[in-house]
Amino acid sequence: MDPIAIIEKYYKPTSEVYKILMSHSLDVTDMALRIAARRSDLNLDVQFIEEAAMVHDIGICKTYAPDLHCDGDCPYICHGYLGSEMMQAEGYPRHALVCERHTGTGLSLSYIIEQDLPVPHREMLPISLEEQVICFADKFFSKTHLGEERNVKQARRKLEKYGEETIARFDKWAEMFL
Repeated sequence: MDPIAIIEKYYKPTSEVYKILMSHSLDVTDMALRIAARRSDLNLDVQFIEEAAMVHDIGICKTYAPDLHCDGDCPYICHGYLGSEMMQAEGYPRHALVCERHTGTGLSLSYIIEQDLPVPHREMLPISLEEQVICFADKFFSKTHLGEERNVKQARRKLEKYGEETIARFDKWAEMFL
């Protein structure tokens, strides 16, 4: 699987959104691979992590996020499941799960319903260790402050507004992966 070729099917390489997506995805991929190297005892699928981390945010082009030069029709919160649909259409169902399950520390069905989120009503929590590593690594990088890596305290603070369940997952990952 060539993640760059797939990204370039949906993004013009000279566009600002492409530059943002690639910069962010490369940072997330690099951190996820560092975690995988540090935790070789977990027997993580490194090739899959590299591919899936690169495409985890592929769905942003279908959302309306002017700061990211995205002029799609859907709210930004939808980029995960929209990216999942894109990756399923490309024939990569396992990569699609990473797209769908990486938002926040994942979205539980109860949280989706409680917050009345405009996403499908189903569990969207990272399950495999590879999904969890990518989701965790994503929390350290913003698409609006490219190249800046948050520390654990900063990443955790960004998640506090999403509740105890979110923080508990993040804390568990910090113990497992750092």
